[in-house]
Amino acid sequence: MLVLVLDSSTPAVTAALAEITADGVLLRAERSRVDARAHGELLAPEVAEVLAEVGARAADLAAVVAGVGPGPFTGLRVGLVTAASMGQVLDIPTYAVGSLDAIGHAATHPRSGAAPEVGPVLVATDARRREIYWAVYDLTGERLVGPAVDTPAVVAQRAAELGVRVAVGEGAHRYADVLGLPPRAGLDHPSAYALAELAAERVRSGAPGDRLTPLYLRRPDAVAAAGRKPVLR
Repeated sequence: MLVLVLDSSTPAVTAALAEITADGVLLRAERSRVDARAHGELLAPEVAEVLAEVGARAADLAAVVAGVGPGPFTGLRVGLVTAASMGQVLDIPTYAVGSLDAIGHAATHPRSGAAPEVGPVLVATDARRREIYWAVYDLTGERLVGPAVDTPAVVAQRAAELGVRVAVGEGAHRYADVLGLPPRAGLDHPSAYALAELAAERVRSGAPGDRLTPLYLRRPDAVAAAGRKPVLR
């Protein structure tokens, strides 16, 4: 089954095609560009590019897998609106995967032959406003705590209490001095392969699709005015 994988929860705008079979997941094509200000401009062309690369049409898709965050409002919304729209138009199921879960899965189930982590793993992405989105995972990739959004100092205290030994994600690099944890390279953003793997069993079994509810964890930066301001004369 050919599945479209999308994620726009971080500055990395990702679209990929994965083939999901009884034997596993094969990534057929992938595009990922890092630009926190261009999610809307990048995602649709990436979808077109991965389809063209494998000679497929949108009608060939069996499902859409989307990272649902947490992430900043504007960027995250682009990916989820795209995924939901394609699912509706093509009449195919959409499956939700936590974006932090995908990074945690990649850290504890490495594809490159590298050894997995040896203790609880902190996944941290940049939430702006000097905060991070975060969660902690055990060695099997199961989430122990989170997702949440907090200052790096608060996260550092919670990570110490949980015995965390390493951190991954762009937030882990940005705030390494505060977190006091060695950041691991190469796992800054959710990977398309991990997103597909976490949804693979649902795809194989033909499970009902998910409602793609974005995980913002806080109000958007831009909010409607509470009321009209008085006119000064």
